[in-house]
Amino acid sequence: MALATPSYLIPQSAAHALELDSTSEALTAPVSKRKTDPAGMQSAPIAMTAIASALLAACGGGGGGSEGGAGGGLGGTGFPSAPGFNNFPQANNDNEAARFLLQAQLSATPTEISSAKAQSFAGYLQQEFAKPINTGWSWLEQQGYGANAVLDKNVYNNAIADFAVWRDLISAPDALRKRTALALSEFFVVSHSSMEIDWRGYTMTAFWDILNEHAFGNFRNLLEAVTLSPAMGYFLNTRGNQKEDPARGRQPDENYAREVMQLFTIGLYELNLNGSIKTDSTGKKLETYDSDDVSQLARVFTGYDFDQAYAPSSPNGLQFPDANYKVWAREYARRPMTLNAARHSNLPVSFLKASIPANTAGAAALKTALDELFNHPNVGPFFGRQMIQRLVTSNPSPEYVARVASAFNNNGAGVRGDMKAVWVAILLDDEARNPATLANNSFGKLREPMLRFVQWARSFRAYPEFGTWKLFDLSDSSDSLGQSPLRSPSVFNFFRPGYVPPAIGVTAPEFQLVNETTVGGYLNFMQDAIKDGIYTPTKNIAAVEYTNYTLDFVANYDNLVALINNPSPSTAANSEPVARAILTQLNTIMCAGQLQSRSLTIMIDALRDGMVARAVNTGSNAARKREAVCAALLMILACPDYLIQK
Repeated sequence: MALATPSYLIPQSAAHALELDSTSEALTAPVSKRKTDPAGMQSAPIAMTAIASALLAACGGGGGGSEGGAGGGLGGTGFPSAPGFNNFPQANNDNEAARFLLQAQLSATPTEISSAKAQSFAGYLQQEFAKPINTGWSWLEQQGYGANAVLDKNVYNNAIADFAVWRDLISAPDALRKRTALALSEFFVVSHSSMEIDWRGYTMTAFWDILNEHAFGNFRNLLEAVTLSPAMGYFLNTRGNQKEDPARGRQPDENYAREVMQLFTIGLYELNLNGSIKTDSTGKKLETYDSDDVSQLARVFTGYDFDQAYAPSSPNGLQFPDANYKVWAREYARRPMTLNAARHSNLPVSFLKASIPANTAGAAALKTALDELFNHPNVGPFFGRQMIQRLVTSNPSPEYVARVASAFNNNGAGVRGDMKAVWVAILLDDEARNPATLANNSFGKLREPMLRFVQWARSFRAYPEFGTWKLFDLSDSSDSLGQSPLRSPSVFNFFRPGYVPPAIGVTAPEFQLVNETTVGGYLNFMQDAIKDGIYTPTKNIAAVEYTNYTLDFVANYDNLVALINNPSPSTAANSEPVARAILTQLNTIMCAGQLQSRSLTIMIDALRDGMVARAVNTGSNAARKREAVCAALLMILACPDYLIQK
């Protein structure tokens, strides 16, 4: 099947990688339309019990629902195998190690590949889980962005959050945490797009830190932290939401109540464990909630506001330079919102299967509501399927979804919502690890532009010369990536999880970003970046001074340049082994060896001919050798075999 839009990006051979069972806009198709047990995984309990036992054996016993609870210890270095799970526990070669790394984190450098090969995949995950958190907030403080002397430059500055997040993604050592936090940022969406508040850069950075803090914790705690975060409070109108006032005709704002159900927990339709949609006897999809549920739940989210201890009117309020007003102290941006009981609704609440009596205290009402959502049977398959999509494949099989959902439901020690158990289930599932899926035309995903960019930067240490990390918003589609972290156009993310591109007929969410403009903009941006670096302002000081733009983030290709060892004069015979060596190494670290032989041959021939035409050999100057390496890398970054990750 060939794509209609854009046909030049994914030719027929690559389009086959996404010829999968179609899913509906709500993520999945009814059971009757799926190639699975029509009873909704009747055989699942035995298989799921085996996986839970495997998780328990590795986790080392019990624990509670805390951030470090069972599943957090990972006492063993490996997991017992179970049906569909961990039957491929270790990499047999560099390509298998790289494939695992490019699903689990953000790069696969030779050093990382060696580390992954030297142990089981489970051992590598254990190693990553144990790494300390790198926080963006601390880095902003170290850079001096919160100092009173520069308050006028930074209190309304979004860009400093871009700097902090790009820095984390490109250089932080806890790469698994960063990769999963980025996936979470596309589920619990908050965007710069409408963040018109004091210390907005700090507020967005604090939200990023929440995702990092809870990425290896428990989903229930993450849900509450997201709900009470100032960033989410402002983005979806919980902040300042007031109780009903019949005299004025005021009703609680329903925005967050709707989205916390539709997008953050249970979705629109009742799901089976395998992610398929439940239907009634007539085939009608069973909805999870209705408008009355939204209106009732909205009462729970009334009375909340930023922590008033840091309000402009408080002793902590800061005088804005050369102005007659004060602003919030930045500390509010990382404090949970607080409750003003006088503004909280005292009406009873009845939504889903929960009942909250009238006059229930706000904190108790919130706990009951979030517990009800957290314990809904939809959460495991709804959340699990989208995380599989972000990390591994656009159209996971129902069995894969069921295994991950079961790990969410029970980490092996009776703990629900253990995030580590979810990541382990996703990354050690046989569908993710089995080499046979590379030949499966129903497996794979399109790499997001920001993931391609971060992979390049990590792989070749494209770091700023002075450590100021002045990478701005890269979501301009005409001359940049067309995507940037925490800058989705709406709460519905950059793309819908059930998006089906025209003429393909299968779910491929990331293709919603693809058009003629974004393809051209991405290639033009990367062509310049991989060769020369990125223009940034006043790179030798931390402050955001929009002057003296110079090239920064220049990549290091020394290892690849060292492969250019052909003598002068450059001939096809002595240049071909060099071209093959360069592209073979790039194929491993960038593509996990997934370039088709035809694609690799075309690239080798093109690079060989280019080296002959440009007389590139051992005696060439550094700039000319670098050009050859950059030409090879650009071919990789533009190739459908790279763009489709399997």
